[in-house]
Amino acid sequence: MSKISVIGAGHVGATIANDLMIQGLASEIVLIDVNKKKAIGEALDVYQGAPFCSPAIVRPGEYEDAEGSDIVVITCGMARKPGMTRLDLAQTNVNILKDVAASVVPYAKDAVYVIVSNPVDVLTYVFTKVSGVPENRVIGSGTILDTSRLQSELAKRFYISPKNVHAHVYGEHGDSSFVPWSLVHIANNHVDDYKASSPDKDRIHWDKDYEEVEEFVRKSGAKIIENKGATFYAVAMSVCHICRCIFSDAGTALTVSSMMHGEYGVEDVCLSTLTLVDRKGIRGKIMNKLTDGEIEKLHKSANKLKEVIAQIEI
Repeated sequence: MSKISVIGAGHVGATIANDLMIQGLASEIVLIDVNKKKAIGEALDVYQGAPFCSPAIVRPGEYEDAEGSDIVVITCGMARKPGMTRLDLAQTNVNILKDVAASVVPYAKDAVYVIVSNPVDVLTYVFTKVSGVPENRVIGSGTILDTSRLQSELAKRFYISPKNVHAHVYGEHGDSSFVPWSLVHIANNHVDDYKASSPDKDRIHWDKDYEEVEEFVRKSGAKIIENKGATFYAVAMSVCHICRCIFSDAGTALTVSSMMHGEYGVEDVCLSTLTLVDRKGIRGKIMNKLTDGEIEKLHKSANKLKEVIAQIEI
């Protein structure tokens, strides 16, 4: 028996609940929202697909209904509008998160908390500071979606399955994120060497197009928002993947956001580096060797987040 509570029944929260159901990740899914009618409607809509999925209960609830949850996913907050950066949302969503933490943690003391609301790194930091939940059980979705965007784009460029692309986005889930290209490998070849090894060498066009790819990754969310008003499908899939990894004892390497304690010289801020996730939440960080330039970029990302944290009221 596994129980996941999702706080926030907007596009992202409802899609997460639906994907959790389809993937059979929980036997009970509780959808909580200040708009109770929305939570009722979304839960009913998802649950009525139960005959096509693994048996599960999907229901609306109050904060007390999160009791016994293995995972609590927090998606609530003001949505990002066209032209708005994730960091513009900071103070409003910090205030919402503080209320949510005070309301749900007393009922779900032992849950692993997955923070999805933006700006996710700032909110992960705030939740870690104010909730009383042990740090290892606070996970920000961080750059897991950016990493997925990176892997899918490289897979397309190199005519190979995304599962054979080992590449990750570090830092802030936002404009100061970056790719440690020294660590990027495709089918056991460094990204810059793969073309020569590939049977598709004649149609692969690659000339260390680092900045072009990174710009695509950074702008993807804004482009989706510009065209359809919101992003929710891929982020829901990425959050469900985090939940699946939490339910595993194996330990899965994910770029999720968590508190830094001196790794790469960065501390007292939450951002994404490659991290092992299992039933305990954060097992620990994988200390891959970065170049001096990559460490400098990580520091710049951390400093940008610290500037925002210094301006908000926690």
